Amino acid sequence: MNIKNCVKCGKVYVYDNYKLCRNCRKLEEEDFQKVKQYIYDNPGATMQEISSETGVSIQRIMKYLREGRLQLREENYNLILDCERCGKAIRTGRYCDRCTDEIHKEFKGINSTKNERFQKSDKEKMYIADRYKK
Repeated sequence: MNIKNCVKCGKVYVYDNYKLCRNCRKLEEEDFQKVKQYIYDNPGATMQEISSETGVSIQRIMKYLREGRLQLREENYNLILDCERCGKAIRTGRYCDRCTDEIHKEFKGINSTKNERFQKSDKEKMYIADRYKK
C-alpha cells in the first residue's frame, strides 16, 4: 500500500495515481464545474470575470485550459495560451496540432528503432540443440 500526503491539504491518503486526496479532488471538481457552467451561461466572459464570479483563481482556470478540460473561443484564444514547443497561439492543451503530430511521430520513431534493435535474424537466435537424438 502506497501512502502519500495530499499536495493541497497535507492529509495522508492511500495513493491512487492522483496528487490530491479524494476530498480535495472533489472540491477541485466542484470548482471546475462552477467555471464550466459560468462559461456556458456567459460565453463572452473574460478570464477576470470568470474568476471573480466563480471564486476560482485564474491560475486554476489556466490549469484547466492546459489540461484540455476547457477551450477558448476563436476570438480570444490568441491572447492567453501558447504552444509550449513552438509558441503558436492555441485554444486548449499544451501543444498545437502540428507539434502534437510531430511529437507522436518522434515517439513512434523511437519505438520502432528500439524494436529493430532487438529483432535478430534466425542465425543470431539462441536455441537448444537436441543432443539425445536416436
